[in-house]
Amino acid sequence: MRARITFSKLEGMRFTGHLDLYKTWERTIRRAKLPLAYTQGFNPRPRINLAAALPLGFTGGNEIMDIWFEKDVAENEITNSLNSSLPPGLSLQNVDEVEAKEPSLQTQLLASDYIARISDPTSDLDRHIEDLLSKTEIWRERRGKKYNLRPLIIDISSLPNEDNQLRIHMRLSTREGANGRPDEVTAELGLSQASVRIHREKLIFT
Repeated sequence: MRARITFSKLEGMRFTGHLDLYKTWERTIRRAKLPLAYTQGFNPRPRINLAAALPLGFTGGNEIMDIWFEKDVAENEITNSLNSSLPPGLSLQNVDEVEAKEPSLQTQLLASDYIARISDPTSDLDRHIEDLLSKTEIWRERRGKKYNLRPLIIDISSLPNEDNQLRIHMRLSTREGANGRPDEVTAELGLSQASVRIHREKLIFT
């Protein structure tokens, strides 16, 4: 059985990286006594597929992952078992059964919506956004390789202030080999990274 889980990564897990989040889910599923399936071979691994890595320091409101079980389990049993075993910082939103042969989440993922909250006073934010969107090339370096960030930016706009903080909405490419990082976008806008909190609001699939 293949179950699709929608969950939130909250403030309590903000500084948990992708690998540790994967391990946290494995421990949670085992603690819930659900029949988690493992890969075959000399080094069996739990069959857990997180749609997209969420960088350290980010939170997420509608994160998606697939879990394979060795046998069929009722959706309400999965929900109840996980809810009773979740650590602080994770919140379960939904459980659905999906076809076992459906393509992987990564191959269906197109983009992500992010909200950046800015705690420092910032002037001319709309002008900076307009200037950035007018560019055809924004060269950045990641892991020693240069790449053009601009084609990965689908949309940026400012939002009404909330709790006396400026906010930006970003829709960025999240395809295999074409992943836009919101912290690199805010850096291009001249924002201090210490003043920005980033929340992934939504994953967009085909």
